[in-house]
Amino acid sequence: METTGMVRRRAAERMRDTLERLGTERDVWVSTAHPEHGPHQVPLWFSWDGRAVWMCTGATSVTVRNVREEPRVRLALPDTSDVVLLQGEAQCFPDREVPADAAEAFTVKFGWDPRAEEDAYVYVRVVPRTVRAWRGVPELRGRVIMRDGKWLG
Repeated sequence: METTGMVRRRAAERMRDTLERLGTERDVWVSTAHPEHGPHQVPLWFSWDGRAVWMCTGATSVTVRNVREEPRVRLALPDTSDVVLLQGEAQCFPDREVPADAAEAFTVKFGWDPRAEEDAYVYVRVVPRTVRAWRGVPELRGRVIMRDGKWLG
């Protein structure tokens, strides 16, 4: 990883950059675990409502099964040169019970409404409790920009 000449961002800048990415990016890596079956990681589309990440996946998926057994999850945006990791607890909403504003935002962003599908889908909501963001070694110190659900910037 190239770190020469990299300028270390302040917490407020990291928070601003992270919020911008959460509002514009499409994909997030979702890491879950099941007490008997172990870890599972999958990329999913997501939308950000300003407070929570909303994803959608098949009702019988490994992700949904794991979250129902162990709601603690970790999410990661896909750029390894501009790391953003979120931790929180996931909550499942069957497609017929999801809050309308969350489902509509997801539909607008992706042009796809899982509620209209024949198969059952589950919306997964994660309110971050911890967020870490860094670009290379110079930003490792101070990488926690949210702790206990409160932004530090």
